[in-house]
Amino acid sequence: MSERLRKQLVGLSQPGTLPLLRHLQRGIEKEGLRVDRLGDLAQTPHPRALGSALTHPHITTDYSEALLEFITGVHDTTEGVLDELEQIHQFTAVELEDEILWNASMPCRLGSEEEIPVAQYGTSNSARLKTIYRLGLGYRYGRHMQTIAGIHYNFSLPDALWPVILGEPPTQAAINAAYFGGIRNFRRYSWLLSYLFGASPALSRSFLNGQPHQLQELDEDTLYAPYGTSLRMGDLGYQSSAQEGLRINYNCIENYTETLTRAILEPHPDYERIGIVVDGEYRQLSAGLLQIENEFYSTIRPKRVAARGE
Repeated sequence: MSERLRKQLVGLSQPGTLPLLRHLQRGIEKEGLRVDRLGDLAQTPHPRALGSALTHPHITTDYSEALLEFITGVHDTTEGVLDELEQIHQFTAVELEDEILWNASMPCRLGSEEEIPVAQYGTSNSARLKTIYRLGLGYRYGRHMQTIAGIHYNFSLPDALWPVILGEPPTQAAINAAYFGGIRNFRRYSWLLSYLFGASPALSRSFLNGQPHQLQELDEDTLYAPYGTSLRMGDLGYQSSAQEGLRINYNCIENYTETLTRAILEPHPDYERIGIVVDGEYRQLSAGLLQIENEFYSTIRPKRVAARGE
């Protein structure tokens, strides 16, 4: 055991540290498809009763107009964040009228690519950017893949805990380094989370859209893997073959931003062939391997808070 780790463990074991550990910061972003009573993807616009998808602080959409996303505030208790998520969910369920929320991460019955409506946010520059980005995802990966729902768990430490962990007055550089150390450890063991807690062993036949597979038939519409834990995280799930060769560096924040920026700025041949503006209409934001940083698919990412209009 290193001397640094020994000091950290000693600091965390002190009686005064326990109250600080009770104030870990967390928030949840939960996605879910709107479907009709037959279990087909909803073709209706984002419900007016749920407010503006562009500006509402807690209810928006992700890729599709039918893919809702619930966003909690920051909470220092598990009970607090789950209570708020439940309240958002209950409010939405009441306002959906003849529709319901699909409860699985793998999607409901889907039609053709054209029958999966891309999210619309309005006519402002920021609204158009969000829609064009999603159009690009459809051209790059197919709209079927973009209907997969997920949960993002946001996490940070309270400021008062950093002197205990670092053993010295905290600087932003030291805090950044500690977060990236945690990110590297999470990536090292993230396979274990899918193995132990993965819960998406089945999917609708329509999702495959003609892709080859080795799944078994459960019923007329459903295919499954008998020993599957998370199809969502497998080859049939939320994946990008183009990003397989992407090497994002997690050594420090400077290396991370440098390699991520390079992936955004360098054109990718497959995406150049799609085109950016075709017949006067945008197909994607750029021909880079990533249009924006959100397109980087990873089990964990450091997150920044962008200023309005940034």
